[in-house]
Amino acid sequence: MKPVQHAIQPTRDQDFPEWYQQVIAAADLAENSEVRGCMVIKPWGYGIWESIQRQLDFEFKETGHQNAYFPLFIPLSYLQKEAAHVEGFAKECAVVTHHRLEAGPDGKLVPKGELSEPLVVRPTSETIIGAAYAKWVQSYRDLPILINQWANVVRWEMRPRLFLRTAEFLWQEGHTAHETSAEAMAETEKMLWVYEKFAREHLALPVIPGRKSPSERFPGAVDTLCIESMVQDRKAVQAGTSHFLGQNFAKASGIKFQSREGQEEHAWTTSWGVSTRLIGTMIMAHADDDGLILPPRVAPKHLVILPVIPKEEHRAAILEACEKLAAELKKQVFHGEVLRVEIDKREMNGGQKSWDWIKKGIPLRVEIGPRDLEKGSVFVGRRDKEAKDKTGYPMSEFVQSAPAILQEIQETLYSRALAFRDQHVVKIDSKEEFYSFFTPKNLDKPEIHGGFALTHWDGSAETEEKIKEELKVTIRCIPFESVPEAGICPFTGKPSAQRVIFAKSY
Repeated sequence: MKPVQHAIQPTRDQDFPEWYQQVIAAADLAENSEVRGCMVIKPWGYGIWESIQRQLDFEFKETGHQNAYFPLFIPLSYLQKEAAHVEGFAKECAVVTHHRLEAGPDGKLVPKGELSEPLVVRPTSETIIGAAYAKWVQSYRDLPILINQWANVVRWEMRPRLFLRTAEFLWQEGHTAHETSAEAMAETEKMLWVYEKFAREHLALPVIPGRKSPSERFPGAVDTLCIESMVQDRKAVQAGTSHFLGQNFAKASGIKFQSREGQEEHAWTTSWGVSTRLIGTMIMAHADDDGLILPPRVAPKHLVILPVIPKEEHRAAILEACEKLAAELKKQVFHGEVLRVEIDKREMNGGQKSWDWIKKGIPLRVEIGPRDLEKGSVFVGRRDKEAKDKTGYPMSEFVQSAPAILQEIQETLYSRALAFRDQHVVKIDSKEEFYSFFTPKNLDKPEIHGGFALTHWDGSAETEEKIKEELKVTIRCIPFESVPEAGICPFTGKPSAQRVIFAKSY
């Protein structure tokens, strides 16, 4: 038998990191920019982000939040007010020190006009938003404040990877202020479950919700909740976080109010966010060796109509039929949105055109040729099936069933990802098995190995740090669904109250 040829080289098994880059290139999602560590998000990739943004924004507003916008620049002194916060972000900050350029003796531009105080380019906005809230809040009647902003942030990244780790990326960050600790904690939990539902229902990502260990918390937070996803090389990606900040940032920013009893108190605050990292997670969870596979709910287009025109004499009739089909499909609704339809009229080889869309991951490819026109039918290819696997439908039947087919694809992708994850979540009770689980057989070119290890942990940061140093393995979360189970930490022999999830991660 001839070996199967795939559109993406190398394949996942051959070289997963390079496969990931090639999937992005083949789908025309993004590319590295001239500025090291930054990326250009191209229209198809940005279309995915627009879907994510639109659908999440609806969820935020349904939970009572409003959008606003805050400055890109943060005075250095603001970051210094919260010690753990500045320590956590100091190595990633980009700093503006001058406000103009002048020509030097050699004609080259040099910075002039030194600022009286350096400005940090936004790595996150707790401090600058806290300064605004301190002006807005006087009384308990001014609370809660429930605000989200869609923005870009900069965290200087030494080892960039498109969508996963870039120096500049897009995200949303929610920032809320509350009258009581209980209210703020309820907000923190509520928004994590908004993320979990979105990942599951929109991105077809099965995620594990849980709590970060103290050393993995957001700098300055009292508690960090997260959702963790497993991708196809069995590594974890933190897909979203929600932070209970206690009164730490309120005290640093001076967010004070007069309580119902007439006492001056500090507000209780939260922050929560997801970013374009969701796109990278989705790619690595669903794509195959022929390219991207998009969950229909976030695909920029749900389907593409491909005119098959063997002879020029067929062109007008086939294009007219494509336009009529597109118009009928656009009357159909999928999860509250009209179907997003593309007609590909490019003059190029039909096979090449079809493969372009396969690599882009579009959920449905619909072909109409002269014979289909005679029969009033279409041939349909689904991206969750093999490229050659196509099904004929009467045209009217396909129009009516298109939303149901898209839902089948959505559910299939989730089921596949869930089965893959469950297959690679392993209970491990000995140090030897743990180290073997996370050690590749080929040290020079590591093969896909490991997964999520459900293992007892003695709760100490020292144990956690030792494992991180020796294996590059971290505690991803303490799962909410983990049943308390007394056991022994296999690394120290000390008692453990429950299992936690260890994994290698991006």
